[in-house]
Parts: sequence; C-alpha cells; structure tokens
Amino acid sequence: AYGVMVMEMSQGSDAQDFIRDDHLSGVTWHMPYSLGFQVSLTAFLMLELVLGFSSNLTVLVLYCSQSNLVDSVSNMVTVNLHVLDIAVCLLCVPLTLVVVLLPPGPNLALLCCFHEACVTFASIATAINILVISLDRYDISVRPANRLLTTRRAALLLTAVWITSVAVFFMPFLEVQWSEWRNRTLLCVGGQGYYRGLGMYYHLILQVPIFFVTVVVMLFTYSRILRALNIRIGSHMRKTTSPPAQSSAAPLIASEAGAATALPTTMGVQASVSAIIALRRAVRRHRDRRERQKRVFKMSLIIITTFLCCWAPLSVTNILILSIGPSDVLVSLRLWFLALAYGTTVSHPLLYAFTRQKLRRALRAKVKKRVVSLLQVDPSPGGTVIHNSWVETRKTKRTSRPLIPQMIFICWLKTNN
Repeated sequence: AYGVMVMEMSQGSDAQDFIRDDHLSGVTWHMPYSLGFQVSLTAFLMLELVLGFSSNLTVLVLYCSQSNLVDSVSNMVTVNLHVLDIAVCLLCVPLTLVVVLLPPGPNLALLCCFHEACVTFASIATAINILVISLDRYDISVRPANRLLTTRRAALLLTAVWITSVAVFFMPFLEVQWSEWRNRTLLCVGGQGYYRGLGMYYHLILQVPIFFVTVVVMLFTYSRILRALNIRIGSHMRKTTSPPAQSSAAPLIASEAGAATALPTTMGVQASVSAIIALRRAVRRHRDRRERQKRVFKMSLIIITTFLCCWAPLSVTNILILSIGPSDVLVSLRLWFLALAYGTTVSHPLLYAFTRQKLRRALRAKVKKRVVSLLQVDPSPGGTVIHNSWVETRKTKRTSRPLIPQMIFICWLKTNN
C-alpha cells in the first residue's frame, strides 16, 4: 500500500510539472477545426473516396477480365495510374479523414507525420505517373514507327516510379529524426505549435518543383502532339467568321466537280459514277480528320486544365508555407486544397480509361450480360418470357433506297429520251 501511494504521488507530481511547464511556456492544446469545417470536408472526402475507388476498381476489373486490353505500353501506364489511385483512396483519403475528425491529443504529432508521408507519396507519385503518360502519348503520336518506350523499357520505368514513390514516403519520418520532437505537430491544427525550421519541410520543397516540371512536360508534349496532327492552337481559340462553304474541302469539291463535269460524254456513265464515289470518299476522309483533330485538341485541353485545377492550389499553398511559415489558416486551407487534389482519383478514369473504345465496348458487354442474367426467366408451361429491346440484338429493316449508279442511269435514260 505504501508503494502504491508513493507511485500515485510521483505520477501526480509529474502531471503537475507537465501542466506547470505548459502554463509557463504558454502552449496549450485546443480544438483544431469547427463543426461546419469538419462536416463539409468529411462529406467531400467521403464522396471522393466512394467515386474514386469504385470507378478505378471498375477499370481494373475490365482490364483484368479482357486480356486484349493490356496489350500495349499505353495501357500499361494507364493501368499503373489506376492502381495508384486505388492506393490513394485506401490509404491517403481515410488518413486525411482521421486528421480532420480526431480530437487533439499526445499522439497527434505522430499521426500528422504519417499523414504528411501519405500526402507526399500521393503528390509525387501522381505527378510522375502523369508525366509518364504524357511522354507515352508524345512517343506514340510523334514517333509511331520508331518508339522509344518499348514494353521492357516501360516496365523498368514503372518500377523506378514505384521505388521513387515509396522512397519519398519516408521523408517526413527522417525529417523528424533529424530534428527535435518537442510534441509539436507537422502541419496539423490543434497541437502545441508548429515546426519553424526549414529542415522539417524538405518534403514540401520536393513536391513543388516536381509539380512544375510535370506541367512544363505536359505543355510541351501535348503541343507537339497537336503540331504532329497539324492542329493550330490559335485557330481553335478564335471563332472563324468565314462561312462553312469556304472550308478547305471546298477547293477539293470544286476541283473534283469541275473534273467530273469536264469529262466528255463519250466516256459513259461509269466514269461519272467513279468520280462521284471518289468525291464522297474524299469528303468523308476530310470530315473524319477534322473531327479527330477537334477531339484530340479538346481532350488535351481538358487533361492539362484538370491537372492544374486539382494540384496547383496545393502547390501554391506549399510555397506560402515555405515562405512565410505555417499557420492555422494556411494549414486549414491546405486541407481543402488537398481534398481538391484527391479529385484526380475521380477524373483519371474518365480522362484516361473510358475514352478508349475497347474499354467502352468491354463495359457495354459486361453490362448487357449482367442485365440479361437478371432478366432471364426459365421457360415453363404458361410462364411469361421477359423481352428487353435494349439487350436483344436489333433486327432493323434497312430502308430500300436506290443506289447511285441506278440513279445516274435513270437520269441518263431520261435525258436521251
């Protein structure tokens, strides 16, 4: 009993010394975030978690179920990006939720250090993967016959990307080991102050240049892709006042039409039919080429804009923290911008996966099979059979229309008569 009493007295004296030290230093624990901040940010993160995980998992299931989808370097780097997005949804987003909802305590410093490690991993890994995808698209568009990214080189490059991403994960822990701990938090509101030394923010110094390097590489690669497709960026930015009839297809139509009318009548109807068919094919090729150019330009603009809108605010906040030091306002604002950056887990499947025709066909086939399995009824005497016009193959009757040679032959007969 005497030993227990001495132990209680020693613990009480230690607690009094701890409270006295905190009182003398003027540092106390306080509630980190308001209720409205926690509710709104939690709802936003939960929405990103559900949408990002489900969409990326759907893409990976489609790629794994169809062996012909992962048959090129472009599909390899795209699958690698979706694997990274699933890792971000399962590791980084839940930890950000814990940081937002967890009340302050003695373990907050270690939790914030682990959270910064996850943020560093997500930021650098996403930027490097986007950079690799941009280089791959540049390689396949500008150098289609002599590609630099072969399957073996792409595998080595993706291995290096994962090694780098895992290595930067441990940077915040090494920074804490190099500096004094003193129960201060690493960019978390609610602790006993922030680290003010620059040696604790090397992970932020690393994130900023990698972001800007990725943006520069994206602008360069996509501009060269557009140039390879003979797309002038300025012509898409301004509205043309010329009528549609004055397009580049007009000289072709005029020349072909002139050549067709200049043909002597003795060559017969077959030459006229061949000229009209050749004209229609030329116009169709020109129209398809213009549509492809517009589609590539729009997708390039959307990809670059999405990456800038999601990751640029977080990078600017990191620059402010490095320049003027961390504060409660900057740290809270950084959490919102981090949640915005997590939005790329939702946009990546839409921009890089579902824009591929093979993946869309595989998705339609899976959905149709699922609907058929749900609607199929075993045939029984007197039982009803459910028919679904969307699932069943359509047997449309083609409307009978006269062919071009027949029309020309009829016109020729009328003129001769």
